[in-house]
Amino acid sequence: MFALVTRRILQSVIVMLTVALIAFALFRFVGDPVAQMVGQETPLDQREQLREQLGLNDPIPLQFARYVVDTAQGKFGISYRTGRPVDDLLRERLPATLELCFVAALFALLVGLPMGVYTALYPDRWLSRLFLTVSLIGISLPTFLVGILLILIFGVTLGWLPTFGRGEVVDLGLWSTGLLSVSGWKSIVMPAFTLGMFQLTLIMRLVRSEMLEVLRTDFIKFARARGLRARSVNFRHALKNTLVPVITITGLQLGAIIAFAIITESVFQWPGMGLLFLQAIQFADIPIMASYLVLVSLFFVVINLVVDILYHIVDPRLRAERRIAMGN
Repeated sequence: MFALVTRRILQSVIVMLTVALIAFALFRFVGDPVAQMVGQETPLDQREQLREQLGLNDPIPLQFARYVVDTAQGKFGISYRTGRPVDDLLRERLPATLELCFVAALFALLVGLPMGVYTALYPDRWLSRLFLTVSLIGISLPTFLVGILLILIFGVTLGWLPTFGRGEVVDLGLWSTGLLSVSGWKSIVMPAFTLGMFQLTLIMRLVRSEMLEVLRTDFIKFARARGLRARSVNFRHALKNTLVPVITITGLQLGAIIAFAIITESVFQWPGMGLLFLQAIQFADIPIMASYLVLVSLFFVVINLVVDILYHIVDPRLRAERRIAMGN
């Protein structure tokens, strides 16, 4: 396990260096940073002085090395649009995005997993057919359309839930949360449902198909022939073997939820990183765009690392195969 984690960490470092190179290229090839930071009336000598202060006259390898070191320390530069440090802006927006993604993923997992198990164990019941129909609708509708329909029904028509914003937040020092206030929970219901709907249907259908396949295998038939209880066969044997691909897909989808929360945040004006990224695109604010790219890639790398470790913990066959491959 130690060797596996070490190898995965080294691979992750290589991936992050590649992403950092792409982000660094944004600074070099998308506009002139000095031209975007000063006005048109700024004299050439002041422009050159600013260019020298920013280190833009240094050799490119030196600039890239400095960029990597600063990024590793959480220093992402100054926003062209606001003039504020990008790390401060990300620190303000990150809690909103992570809370939204966490609630959406939890909702998708807690609802999608039981629905998948139920539809696999009782495929002919009317409730299973209803779940499959709802999942088909959920996976077919675009995210923005689901959000707009929810706003129209529960926000505008019924007036039960707020249509935009994060509600009242509680400041806990380094973290501001809306999960400790009633208005915060009311505000997160519709965005989390919108963001988690696609993931819910994906998890439900994945669990259903995997479990149906496992239930047809010989070792499940043998377990039933031994007289084990149906509950033990279904949940201790079938469901456990179903979880390996589910963990992989769910983990990767968690990264996708964070990366593609942009649309949901835009529809609900949720003050998270996705909305900040969209605003940065409008003003060609390269430091924010590059920082968002690096941060989302870091989330993907960490999630993949955790998924790989869980994969080996849940499935003992992988550990055995690895020991055989190493000649132990």
